[in-house]
Amino acid sequence: MGFISWIILGLIAGILAKYIMPGKDSGGLVITALLGIAGAFVGGWLGSFIGIGTTGEFSFASLITAVVGALVLLFLYRSFKDKA
Repeated sequence: MGFISWIILGLIAGILAKYIMPGKDSGGLVITALLGIAGAFVGGWLGSFIGIGTTGEFSFASLITAVVGALVLLFLYRSFKDKA
């Protein structure tokens, strides 16, 4: 997948992560979108190592790994934000 495709996948993953893990975030949609994009890259990269998704093509597995990556980053963001 190209760079733009991963950004679009990240936006979708961020929206899905926010839907799965609702809550009040200080950054709102912007932070969720950025975490989704980062989660897509992290999830896709890690998923390619364990054979769940690939970074070369769009598939249901790549969407799942992107959402999982976004959920992890959203959880970490909230954990650090609450301690600050």
